[in-house]
Amino acid sequence: MSNKGRKLKVKKERKLLFTFTLCSLVFLCTMIFSLYKMIEVSRSSKNMDSSEGNILLKNRESNKDSLSKVKDVNETIIKISAVGDCTLGSDTDDRGNSFTSVYNKKDDPSYFFSGVKNILSSDSLTIANLEGPLTTRGEKSSKRFSFRGSPEYTKILTTGSVEAVNLANNHSMDYGQIAYDDTKKYLKGDGIEYFGNNEKSIIEKNGIKIGLLGYKGWSSSNQIKKNIELEIKRLKSEVNLIIVSFHWGDERAKTPNNIQKSLGKLAIDSGADLVLGHHPHVIQGIEEYNGKYIVYSLGNFSFGGNTNPKDKDSFIYQQSFKFDSSKKNIKIETPLTIPVSISSSEGSNDYRPYILEGEEKSRVLKKIEERSKIINY
Repeated sequence: MSNKGRKLKVKKERKLLFTFTLCSLVFLCTMIFSLYKMIEVSRSSKNMDSSEGNILLKNRESNKDSLSKVKDVNETIIKISAVGDCTLGSDTDDRGNSFTSVYNKKDDPSYFFSGVKNILSSDSLTIANLEGPLTTRGEKSSKRFSFRGSPEYTKILTTGSVEAVNLANNHSMDYGQIAYDDTKKYLKGDGIEYFGNNEKSIIEKNGIKIGLLGYKGWSSSNQIKKNIELEIKRLKSEVNLIIVSFHWGDERAKTPNNIQKSLGKLAIDSGADLVLGHHPHVIQGIEEYNGKYIVYSLGNFSFGGNTNPKDKDSFIYQQSFKFDSSKKNIKIETPLTIPVSISSSEGSNDYRPYILEGEEKSRVLKKIEERSKIINY
């Protein structure tokens, strides 16, 4: 082969090699590009799936929240606050540091509950034991202590956010029937519900009917027990919630007596949802019985019966009840006990309960706990 022929052959081979190499590179680039696009699509798909998953999760959470809100809308919560003995008045008219004297000096009915107003105004219903008539009439009884307050003292209750009072106690009749009737008239005139002594009260809050009954629990005779049982069962058909107050027990006793225990459990067995107790003037424990609570003694509160009681410990008892849409099924929440001192002054009674904090709060909580353990032991 001539030199010219060899040169043409080499040139042709180089051209083929170049073409092959170029095609290979193009093919390789195409493959790499295709692979890259596939990876990107895959990543994009993954991210989309992930993003969608988050959206679905958010939607599920949103739906869950919506369901929760719907559930909350269908539920009705009733929060009850209860306080102990409130003697708005005194055994003397205006002497020394008596309740009447302090009222006249302050000239402001809101003063007396100003230390607890923020608690009592945040509930559905506050119940107190009103111990003593509000009247200017009647004849004083011959017993050692007879209490009476002015009709205008109803403003102490209304400004303090107390909506209902028990009248079944040993001081409501201190000035006779006429004074007792006056008390009911003045309470009603200021929109305060009253109950006890064979009178019930039915209060409606947020569509829930609350029935209130009050008794003097000095005896647990068969007749008394029968009357209590019948009245609770009769009221049960009219209301969604029943609260029973008992004025009972021994003064200054740290533990409930057998009559208290018997009547308290009878009330629960008959259909009461909460039992409140007062009269001992000191704190007694709380018993859980068949899933409901018996508060044996709330102690004193704004108590005009003593210018300087030795024991100033008390508490506000709060209990919430949850009703479903049928308003028949009740869920009873864990109760809350809020420690209180019945006076802001250590050396005297200023008749203004206030919320305890710090060590004093812990001390009173421990007292309630220890006295409850004795009952439940």
